[in-house]
Amino acid sequence: MWRWLCVLFLLALPAARADLVYVLNSGEASISVLDARDRQELRRIPVLREPHHLVLTPDGRQLVVGDSGGNELLFIDPASAEVLRRERLSNPYHLEYSPDGRYLVIASLRRDQIDIYDAASLGLIARFRQPEKPSHIAFSPDSRMAYVTIQASGAVAAVDLDRREIAWTVPVGPEPAGIIWHRGRLLIGLMGSTDFVQLDPATRELRPAFRVGRGAHVVMPSPDGRFLYATARVDSGLWQIDAESFAVLRRYEVPGGPDCIAFDPDGRLWVTLRWIGRVAIIDPASGQVEQIRVGRSPHGIFVMPRREGMRPDFLATHPGAVSGSRPLLRPVALRAGEPPPGAPLPILGGPALAAAPALSRRVRPAEPPLSGSHGPARGEPGS
Repeated sequence: MWRWLCVLFLLALPAARADLVYVLNSGEASISVLDARDRQELRRIPVLREPHHLVLTPDGRQLVVGDSGGNELLFIDPASAEVLRRERLSNPYHLEYSPDGRYLVIASLRRDQIDIYDAASLGLIARFRQPEKPSHIAFSPDSRMAYVTIQASGAVAAVDLDRREIAWTVPVGPEPAGIIWHRGRLLIGLMGSTDFVQLDPATRELRPAFRVGRGAHVVMPSPDGRFLYATARVDSGLWQIDAESFAVLRRYEVPGGPDCIAFDPDGRLWVTLRWIGRVAIIDPASGQVEQIRVGRSPHGIFVMPRREGMRPDFLATHPGAVSGSRPLLRPVALRAGEPPPGAPLPILGGPALAAAPALSRRVRPAEPPLSGSHGPARGEPGS
């Protein structure tokens, strides 16, 4: 009798909400929202044309998606997948906030420009014309410098955010793409080769870092700060790298053109597979790889934890936060009484989305009328 009562009591308890995973389908003008527990797609959020990258706002409360082909930013509640607002902006391909939260920097791949915006107002502060294809962005931890890879010219441009000028440009190799700050150096993936290189931003000395496979693309630190994980799109693999020595420790076979990486609270890596319209989930301890089908050409990815006391920016509380595209001087220190970010991540060892809100586009009275396919965007000449 008591056993049955216990079973009925447990069944009556509300089920813990599954983490959500956001995947940008650049070839299908949509955002897939996945249930991380059931490995199912819950819904798709439509966008205008071509989303590529996404980033959390500095306060961690909103997820910002850049629809580069549609000249638009979407601000999304990451816990519910509700689109809160849309803002016109010129070709937001890669986007990143400065560590101090003052600036939003955008690399416009198609329009050959680097734009600096005020993060709060989205007012355009400065624009720097560049050779073809500004690609990815990283910052110095003190928020003074932004570093942007310029794919077509094989260089990295350093933008001084205080002086609002290009401080220097250094050639680094064929088709530089992903870039992060790591222990005083910049690590850059060269898509035109098999290599990641390291650039000292103080001396501008360029040295080899580590070698993966053809199409070396992006690199991301593990939350514990001990490893780096790097992708190569052409040779289709994920590599585990020692964060101190740059020794290559392990290769995970991941077919389908692995691209962007996100971590979940359990230490798994979620990786977009550009060529086959899927996402891979990789257990770094066992090497087990699962796949989920999404839309065409998935690119940016973000894991939103929905666990008790865990914040969207939970990775900022771990040692690895001092490396990355938005590095911190030190991991976030929680204030007294603030909810903890959750259980430690075991990196070394180891129901449908309810009542999806209707999506609506907020059009402000002052917004200019549409012209052409997508209309003028904030920061464009004449807007």
